[in-house]
Amino acid sequence: MPKTGPQRVFAASTFVNSVGSGIYLTAGVLYFTQAVHLPAAQVGLGLSIAGLVSLTVGVGAGHLADVRGARGIYAATLVVRALATAAFVLADRFWPFVLTVCAAGAAQAAGLAARSPIIRRHGGDRPQEYRAYLRALTNIGISLGALPAGWAVQVGTLPAYRLLVLGAALAFTASALVLVRMPPVPPVPRTADGPRWTAVRDRPYLLLTALDGIMAVQFKVLTVAVPLWIVEATSAPHWLISGTMLVNTLIVIVFQVRASRSVDSPAAGARAYRRSGVAFLASCSLISLSAGLPAWAAATLLLTAVVVHTIGELWHAAGGFEVSYALAPENATGQYLGVFGLGAGLAEAIGPSLLIALCITWGRPGWYAVGTLFLVTGAASPLATRWARRRRPANAKHLEAA
Repeated sequence: MPKTGPQRVFAASTFVNSVGSGIYLTAGVLYFTQAVHLPAAQVGLGLSIAGLVSLTVGVGAGHLADVRGARGIYAATLVVRALATAAFVLADRFWPFVLTVCAAGAAQAAGLAARSPIIRRHGGDRPQEYRAYLRALTNIGISLGALPAGWAVQVGTLPAYRLLVLGAALAFTASALVLVRMPPVPPVPRTADGPRWTAVRDRPYLLLTALDGIMAVQFKVLTVAVPLWIVEATSAPHWLISGTMLVNTLIVIVFQVRASRSVDSPAAGARAYRRSGVAFLASCSLISLSAGLPAWAAATLLLTAVVVHTIGELWHAAGGFEVSYALAPENATGQYLGVFGLGAGLAEAIGPSLLIALCITWGRPGWYAVGTLFLVTGAASPLATRWARRRRPANAKHLEAA
């Protein structure tokens, strides 16, 4: 359990929010395609538009949280997301659907940036470790949210789906209400000199953002590439798709905090990135070898690959928590973390198509290409971290040499 009252309150808010996210992640697309009967191509286009819109709001929301107070701004993003999600029940045509998913996606992206100063303020001596705890808690909440979503999908009626949508909106609202019990985060006064938008001018931090964005494509390996690979290229049973996700989720829940404890400096974060690149190359290689094997052998190889991949995911997340916070100035945490979130947003947008083109269309060589991309990205992270540290002489006492 978190050590302080504010940490516990924010953890509770995060948990409730993640239950709503679990509902949406499991059944959101099916609601629009199966219940509202929008064409799948239109749904895909609308979600892509929403993803692009979301990329534009994180930096501004983070900056607003810095200068206006993070608790209120973050609560406002949750309320907007709740209202946009509830409006899904009225979105029975393409453009209303686009407007609502854009509003919901933008609010989610803004919230991820706006909450960063809260984590830094109330996360204790090691906010990065507290962030790891929140990630494990988020996985639990998403898993629980998937349960009622599974019920609605099984029933398959429009009222059942609408009840699910309203349940997600209620979870986002409750998450905002929980924040009332947490002390506010005072705005950080700006210095009179210097540019306002420092994060977008910080070239070393932008390079780290780009590297993390490339590495973040790994999050789509288990949700996009592996399911398609199992169905199209292996003789493994199809229930293994759910099994791989379950294994991944359980490992993250149990080990994410432990994996983050030893990553306590930018140098350690850079090394974690490097180790994750090695792990991703190994897992991609194992996945590629599963084609053409008997069902039992393919399943064994795939499960082994998922375990190796998830170990890399733990290191990647821990490294990202550390470098993103440690290399961000305290008076611009929200702005910097908003910039850092751009990498993951781009990975969300381009990751599925990239993985499908390389791993599914190209086949086995594509897995080696993707794994090599992760390896090279991880190897470049220590160099970028050293550059970023040299640009921050005022904070040198907080940053160990990479």
